[in-house]
Amino acid sequence: MPQTTDRECDHATLFRDPDYQQMFEAKRNAFECPHSQERVQEISDWTKSWDYREKNLARTALVVNPAKACQPLGAVFAAAGFDGCLPLVHGSQGCVAYFRSHLARHFKEPSSAVSTSMTEDAAVFGGHNNFLDGIQNARELYSPKMIAVSTTCMAEVIGDDLNSYIQTARSKGAVPEDFPVPYAHTPSFYGSHVTGYDVMLKGVLEEAWDGIEDAPSPGSAINLIPGFDGYAVGNNRELRRMLDLMGVSYTLLGDVSEVFDTPTDGEFRMYAGGTTLEEVRQARDAKATLSLQQWCTEKTLALPKGVGQETRSFHYPMGVSATDAFLMAVSEITGQPIPEALELERGRLVDAMTDSQHWLHGKRMAVYGDPDFVYGMTRFLLELGIEPVHCLSTNANKKWAKEMRALLAGSSFGQATQVWAGRDLWHLRSLLATEPADFLIGNSHGKSIQQDLGIPLIRLTFPIFDRHHHHRFPTLGYQGGLRVLVTLLDAVLDEVDRKTADNSISYDLTR
Repeated sequence: MPQTTDRECDHATLFRDPDYQQMFEAKRNAFECPHSQERVQEISDWTKSWDYREKNLARTALVVNPAKACQPLGAVFAAAGFDGCLPLVHGSQGCVAYFRSHLARHFKEPSSAVSTSMTEDAAVFGGHNNFLDGIQNARELYSPKMIAVSTTCMAEVIGDDLNSYIQTARSKGAVPEDFPVPYAHTPSFYGSHVTGYDVMLKGVLEEAWDGIEDAPSPGSAINLIPGFDGYAVGNNRELRRMLDLMGVSYTLLGDVSEVFDTPTDGEFRMYAGGTTLEEVRQARDAKATLSLQQWCTEKTLALPKGVGQETRSFHYPMGVSATDAFLMAVSEITGQPIPEALELERGRLVDAMTDSQHWLHGKRMAVYGDPDFVYGMTRFLLELGIEPVHCLSTNANKKWAKEMRALLAGSSFGQATQVWAGRDLWHLRSLLATEPADFLIGNSHGKSIQQDLGIPLIRLTFPIFDRHHHHRFPTLGYQGGLRVLVTLLDAVLDEVDRKTADNSISYDLTR
């Protein structure tokens, strides 16, 4: 073999060596019953045809590569945003390893979560004993201030009752009576990570608010809920900066910007930052609660509304008009004016858009991801004069599709856009093979479509596994809009360079 102690190769180089290529070919011929390359190519070409597209879109009993994750992932993410909170997932170790690795691979940071380690016997007889041992061990070993409990498929299929288990744990002394244990049932076979985020956040607020007997006394502060956001490190800090400039008193409910961005200085911070329990209790007396992502907080917003707060929700305020709407709503509710500093930032974004308009105008792009991201991204694309070809969200519903079509109807650049709710990435492959776009906007899972169809992928949403540190920079607000604009422009200009490099015609130094 070509790799020795004197010659160490990266796998990307190593497996291209003739020795390995011969081994792979022998394995195919001996064990994989291969068809001829001509037959494989014939079928591959057919899967890119209109005939296959019609069959693919008629598919109902199978999902292939959905653009979503499962509920407990969202619950773990939501729980991580609170000070001293340890996520405990009632289920098997393998499921929790998936949630932790999913978050760690995106944020490049440790993701702390524990499980009740259910196995076959618990699946038959119930996970009661696993839960009691798990929650007691978690509290004694890791000294959290709060344990937020969610579930996996196994616990949900057999019908384990978290509320009953928690009460039993208190009565048996596994956790003290006054120790906060919010919970949410999060079956993976229903909904998505967005649903899990919503119900877990609701569970935390219920745990903090239910014991308060006094009537709410609304002040001037507001609550902000960021939603499930892979760019939360950069975006939460940008939200704080903008609100501080306005002089607004606020509480960010579920702030993961510290725990997923800890420094390397010799100290492990298992519970870095986050919204404190006292802040969560005081949030009951806020004047209003604003959600940055409507589809992440459908159940949660019922709680502040139920105690008399004004509630408003947005769709991932990215770009000029969406940021305008968000800041004007904050100003209207709090009475604080929008400062000149933010007006200057707005003007700079508009100026940058104008400077680069001729490179983006008329470009065709497809977008996929969570419902709020796709809405917010599409809104910004329309502002830039870009034509969205396909807008797809696996975890969206008909109501979202209706809102998307209303958004698109208001722009001349959205008249031909097709909206796809509940579809997966294998559907998107068929759509792009028959009605292609110039670029594809999404996450790392679009990489196979880029490889297969040759459509460049622009990574702008969770999860991003194959690139580093994108999450440290904002995508929301005017500054975030500028960052997204530069990302889109770099992709467009890189593609221009790639296509003109062969003969040097228009391979220009200045663009």
